[in-house]
Amino acid sequence: MAFNSTLASAELFAGNSITWDHQSLEPGTSELPTASSESRAGLDFEDARVSSHLGLGLDFGQDYFKVEVLVFVAALSLGFKLYNRRVPRQGILSKATSLLATMALLTSISLLLTSSLLPSGTSGHKGPPVVPAKFLQTASPTTSSVPQFTVPASADKGKDVEANIDDPLAANPQLVCPGYSASNVQNTKNGFTADLDLAGPACNVYGNDIEHLSLLVEFQANERVHLQIEPRYISKENETWFRLPEVLIPKPQNDPLCEEHNSDFVVSWSNDPTFSFTVKRKATDDTLFTTEGSKLVYEDQFIEFVSPLPESYNLYGLGEVIHGFRLGNNLTRTLFAADVGNDIDWNIYGSHPIYHDTRYFTTDESGKLTYAPYADDKTARYTSYTHGVYLRNAHPQEVLLRQPGITWRTLGGSIDLYFYSGPRAEDVTTKYQESAVGLPAMQQYWTLGYHQCRWGYTGWQRLQEVIDNFAKFEIPLETVWADIDYMKKYRDFENDHDTWNYTEGEEFMNRLHKNHQHWVPIVDSAIYAPNPEDEEDRYPTYERGLEADAFVKNPDGSIYYGAVWPGYTVFPDWVGAVLGEAGTIDWWIDEISRWSKNISFDGIWIDMSEVASFCVGSCGTGNLTLNPAHPPFKLPGEPGNLVLRYPEGFAKTNETEAISATKAIITQSYGPTATAVPTVTTTTTTKNFYRSTPTPGARNINWPPYVINNYHGDIGVHALSPNSTHNGGYLEYDFHNLFGHQVLNATYSALLQVQKGVRPFIIGRGTFAGSGKWAGHWGGDNEALWAFLYFSIPQALSFSIFGFPMFGVDTCGFNGNTNYELCSRWMQLSAFFPFYRNHNAMGAIDQEPYRWSSVIDATKSAMAIRYALLPYMYTLMTQASLAGSTVMRALAWEFPNEPWLADADRQFMLGDAIMVTPCLEQGADTVKGVFPGVGEGEVWYDWYTKGKVSYGVGPGENVTIGAELGHIPVYVRGGKVVPLQEPGMTTAESRQNPWGLLVGLDGTGRAEGKLYLDDGVSLEPEEVSWISFTASNNFLKVEPLGNYPDTNPLRNATVMGLEHEPKQVWLDGEVLEQEHWSYDAGRCVLELFELKEKFSGGAWVQGWEITWE
Repeated sequence: MAFNSTLASAELFAGNSITWDHQSLEPGTSELPTASSESRAGLDFEDARVSSHLGLGLDFGQDYFKVEVLVFVAALSLGFKLYNRRVPRQGILSKATSLLATMALLTSISLLLTSSLLPSGTSGHKGPPVVPAKFLQTASPTTSSVPQFTVPASADKGKDVEANIDDPLAANPQLVCPGYSASNVQNTKNGFTADLDLAGPACNVYGNDIEHLSLLVEFQANERVHLQIEPRYISKENETWFRLPEVLIPKPQNDPLCEEHNSDFVVSWSNDPTFSFTVKRKATDDTLFTTEGSKLVYEDQFIEFVSPLPESYNLYGLGEVIHGFRLGNNLTRTLFAADVGNDIDWNIYGSHPIYHDTRYFTTDESGKLTYAPYADDKTARYTSYTHGVYLRNAHPQEVLLRQPGITWRTLGGSIDLYFYSGPRAEDVTTKYQESAVGLPAMQQYWTLGYHQCRWGYTGWQRLQEVIDNFAKFEIPLETVWADIDYMKKYRDFENDHDTWNYTEGEEFMNRLHKNHQHWVPIVDSAIYAPNPEDEEDRYPTYERGLEADAFVKNPDGSIYYGAVWPGYTVFPDWVGAVLGEAGTIDWWIDEISRWSKNISFDGIWIDMSEVASFCVGSCGTGNLTLNPAHPPFKLPGEPGNLVLRYPEGFAKTNETEAISATKAIITQSYGPTATAVPTVTTTTTTKNFYRSTPTPGARNINWPPYVINNYHGDIGVHALSPNSTHNGGYLEYDFHNLFGHQVLNATYSALLQVQKGVRPFIIGRGTFAGSGKWAGHWGGDNEALWAFLYFSIPQALSFSIFGFPMFGVDTCGFNGNTNYELCSRWMQLSAFFPFYRNHNAMGAIDQEPYRWSSVIDATKSAMAIRYALLPYMYTLMTQASLAGSTVMRALAWEFPNEPWLADADRQFMLGDAIMVTPCLEQGADTVKGVFPGVGEGEVWYDWYTKGKVSYGVGPGENVTIGAELGHIPVYVRGGKVVPLQEPGMTTAESRQNPWGLLVGLDGTGRAEGKLYLDDGVSLEPEEVSWISFTASNNFLKVEPLGNYPDTNPLRNATVMGLEHEPKQVWLDGEVLEQEHWSYDAGRCVLELFELKEKFSGGAWVQGWEITWE
């Protein structure tokens, strides 16, 4: 059944309500702590700030009664006016009925207004709640303001569908479909081909069976094999049903020197009882993937293939999802980009159809490997092998992890599988990037500094206040960001003319850049469609887009109008720009270029790029005269949607505020008279879900017969309709997951032109396999909860697999209110993520790190380490960009033969030298951690004391580590040399400071490391240097290679793990005076210090060697 995506306004807006503007009220204020420690000390308990910000409490007092009376009188007056207007000619009974209705109305208005004006009790502040002034428009006392139209909530509701995995009536394809039979097998130079034909009557269970298929097996490289199954007969009309265009997502190419006998794999097939294929690792004879024992199902809207997994498997990847790093049983991974937030286990912003499978084996005396599903014997010796599986398919997908193993289901496309042999996880990641998705974008040096953002910064002056406060409390700040607040009515490429005007912005940017700081604004993925009846609402960006034919259309060729923040919007047609003749990319580049002439910026933040729409179908068609429109939900901080939630355990340290917040939540949710959550009586009812069936000869685009486990249910909800159409006739159904990918591509191209010769800095939300070559990613709208402090680590590790080293989360939490304890822990944890940004929603409390004294101290402590490590981190980022290595690493990657690390995701490695063991639990002052590799002689050093910490620790032993608030345990791995630089307030300042070296000798008394240097900004730097460090029990040697002119001297070097005290120290053969070195026998540490005069020309201008005996 075809769906017309152009919805009639009468049908769409039946029962619509209009929201009223609210009179502006002066928000309460919270005084910042001063720089003195005395005045900051009391803020750790947040009492005054929390209560005044909530504007809620138990002691309503006399002032509240006055407010309530005034509100009631105003409502009564309004009610009688309405009454007199409604019943001038009605009889007494009708008048009485109308009076009762009017009284009910005014009472409702009174309750609504009073509930939005509840005052604070515990702080003594009797003012209104802190609601952003942006959403409280002032109404004249003598004239009424024009109410803004609100898109109705019903506009974002689709058909009531039930996910197939939950549907008891759903057919099991394995029971009703016939499978295929292979024939005409032909050997090729690097593999073989075959014909596949249905082995029985078509089942047509969730689509139309494809009767004839083709099989292609290619041994593309020694470590990679390609297996493809697609329809034998494909026409131009249905090509994108099954084939993902290479111009959008490139295919890995064959290595011309690869031959089958050199491959790490063996691929076989069988027709017993129906066609199946098997992929084995040649070295171990281990079956990595096999469809034997199951049936291949291939229809025009449904593909299914199944492979068993070993007992107690270790799978990772298949993002994007909020989940532990190791994917467990009974998990359904849906790959369908959605504007969801950070809901646990659901599909969210990106689609990355790749997984790693790590298997552990024991080895007997003959060398025979035996799979060890429960490898927990700490005295045994294990060997691990990791392989990767990538499905090059952009259609909506589900991956079911449950017995008998892994079931892959897609709603179109083909089986386009790539197997990577590893055998280490790092090998899989590197080869995946090199062959399939591209190497990550090289970042500018300054992007590794600290970033501050929030939804709710009201203008340039507010940003300046934030910057000044960071300076006041001597907290490093690199970049300030602007959320959608800066836009003129939420329109891309136009600043608000009042508080974000271009003249003031130019002055702001000059000050900012003079101080070597930066500004990054958000750019949303939808474009406002102006009100055609309002000349003042003209929007040149939209008009130029129309001229360029740059927007997605309806099936009838008309413009598709959805709804996002500004109201009814259009959507750039990225697919049509590449496959058709749409001028979207040139138009986008031109708009960014035009905007950059009005206000300079240092990067771009792409949001809402799944792509999101707040209504189903082309809801704006015929309704543009209602623009600008309010979204179909209350924004955070608006009356009725005050931000009242606090982290788990908040009541333990803030009992009074927790009680106040709980009562406020009850009041907001259930009315001002409620004192507790009402008891809800649940009844079991049978719902009538909508189910579609296959249509012979056609696809059911809007409601596919197979329903994926999508967060929003109907795949047309909160997204573009599946039948919305791209230039050239291509359907959104086939390309939905690529919107975020393509907008990043276009933005990268735009920044190349706007900032010529400079590496583009982009952070994006919607991503696909390969987006990392253009942009970094942040974890999206997380929660200010302890659970999400933990989830940030597996998120980051997963994006390392996907090829995104530039990853971070909204530190301290985006949704909800944080508190000092959670924010302290989070500011310290995120200091070891490549992308380090604090960001939260409007309506929540302020959470800049200078808001609490404890967070100030914790932040400074962690930032001192981060900024000292910037040269090391930049080197890691460079290696990732050049060779596909990872920056944040799972312990299991660095120590692959320790199976007890398989699900370790509460610790992580930063590169190969630094291990971070954060405290992730509320109220704790210790943390459990392991020291990997100690069974094989690995040595670990405490970052703070420089002493060994791994003495007496057994393999896999969980050690209790002190982690009082403000302290994050950090360790240096023996065998590594880490380059350091004295931290400054900005990265530019840090890059002018003296160097240091931190040497951790391993069990054999050796260490090595590297440092990369360039100008930190150029796309193709002309001057670069690589510095190699080697050390042993009696020397430290530096060998530079390159031409980058760094003139900063070496100030100090620390050698940890030196067992014997030196008698003498030499620098390049000359005796180094005693005042430049010391030895601590208790810690076994040699300190070399005050060396600046010895390296006045620069630490790395030439090679040198320090020796001792």
